[in-house]
Amino acid sequence: MLNKITKKTMRILSYSISLILSSITLSYAAVVPPGTQLADKQEIVRNNGAEPASLDVHKVEGVVAITIIHDFFDGLVDTNKDGKIVPDLAESWDTKDDKTWVFHLRKGIKWSDGTPITAHDVVFSWRRLTDPKTVSPYGSYLANASVVNAKDILAGKKKIEALGVKALDDATVEVKLEKPVSYFLQVLAFPILNPISEKVVEKYKDKWTQPEFFVSSGPFKLSEWVVNEKIVGVRNSYYWDNKNTVVNKVTYLPISANTAELNRYLAGEIDITLTIPLESFSSLRKEIPSQVHISPYLSTYYYSFNNKKPPFNDPRIRKALSLALDRNIIANKIVAQGQIPAYTLLPKGIGGFNLKQPDYASWTQAKCIEKARQLLNEAGFNKSNPFKFNLTYNTSEIHKKIAIAAASMWKKNLGVIANLQAQEWKVMLDNEHEGKFDVVRAGWIGDYNNPMSFLNIFTSENTNNTSSYANKSFDDLVKKAENTNDQADFQQAIDLFTEDAPIIPVYYYVNAVLVKPYIGGYYSDMMGFTLTKDLYVIKH
Repeated sequence: MLNKITKKTMRILSYSISLILSSITLSYAAVVPPGTQLADKQEIVRNNGAEPASLDVHKVEGVVAITIIHDFFDGLVDTNKDGKIVPDLAESWDTKDDKTWVFHLRKGIKWSDGTPITAHDVVFSWRRLTDPKTVSPYGSYLANASVVNAKDILAGKKKIEALGVKALDDATVEVKLEKPVSYFLQVLAFPILNPISEKVVEKYKDKWTQPEFFVSSGPFKLSEWVVNEKIVGVRNSYYWDNKNTVVNKVTYLPISANTAELNRYLAGEIDITLTIPLESFSSLRKEIPSQVHISPYLSTYYYSFNNKKPPFNDPRIRKALSLALDRNIIANKIVAQGQIPAYTLLPKGIGGFNLKQPDYASWTQAKCIEKARQLLNEAGFNKSNPFKFNLTYNTSEIHKKIAIAAASMWKKNLGVIANLQAQEWKVMLDNEHEGKFDVVRAGWIGDYNNPMSFLNIFTSENTNNTSSYANKSFDDLVKKAENTNDQADFQQAIDLFTEDAPIIPVYYYVNAVLVKPYIGGYYSDMMGFTLTKDLYVIKH
């Protein structure tokens, strides 16, 4: 139905949204039920799973860093726990033609050092993100959103001042798009577009993320950063919605070992885990069911091929390895927390679309293996000439178990030898961007609830495309789908992608965590975010 909304209707809706948001304030911070007794000590410890490579908004990728950044910085808009767009630094917005958007900042908003947050900070931040000199993993984000001149700036053809974002005054931001983007507000809600302080970054350069210089706009500011031990955020008294924030301190731990994480949770040292160990899941669900939280997650677990590196530039190799992987065993027997076997990149129901699954999704495993052997043999590999490669994953017990299972399947079904390589998160990311891998463990969480959030990252010029997949026909189909937001066009794009098999989709995630019973307000949205500002500690 959304695909049939006319431009005129969209303009009316946009005006209505602006008028409504101008007249009311939507609260989406901590909501404490009447009669709830709060603990005197409002402090929460969360496991974050790894040491972030950076806390520079424009230098990060992956949930490890973005989870923290989402607690420290606000954007123009945000999504609430139900996935609805709500005002954030901008209290309202309007558009007349779906191409020019004007955002009106809240009055009196300040950085954590007490200085004003202005429209000029937004302009500076978006230019810095897009500037090719920044080398941001998300450098192409605004180009994907069709912001005027973003693509040419990223390609070095135009100066950053040409970017289609302008400060009309200190409190008003104008954004110009090359064409209407139906999901533009969802795009803006992703934390990579959260502005940073121009004055602080210009003064301290790369050192601005150190605790003594760090300046934030969100409910928390950086207090401590002890590498490989903890990152601590404390209450930002200048935060625009500070009165609705309850937690005074949040500590993020970089524990990658799931057993160690569980032990510290059971010992009372962690309040919210990042995972639940596979071998403990069933027993924990029986012993402490109220503390086990399973939530839907707009995310896909996959293995990414280095599509430029022979023999992975041969689609027959890629298809053979994909077909020989028994996703049902991995999803239902190994991780077994509600994950769904994945046969395509796009999670089911994304953006409200009902996209068809590829033919092989309905094949028996025996038929898949037969076809895989045929393809591998055609590519020149067999018992007398076995295929060998390196399978890389970031240090984690879950990733290790899955990699062991995958390697076992490939050896049994195809005679293929996968040498397992565990790497620390930051090392693995660097090697991905430098093309130093054969096949690597990967995953993508939707930046917004639309197929474009997944399809875009595999287009030829996207800065997140570490697989080096390049197919002009796919690029053209994605561009067409972006223009129409039509199910048939998305289907064509994903069908071609599946046929080329630049990745092996394994399963669609769920968010499975342990949460102490005294943590109030817990939720996990479709993007996997749980904002600390929405939580509170109950007396216990």
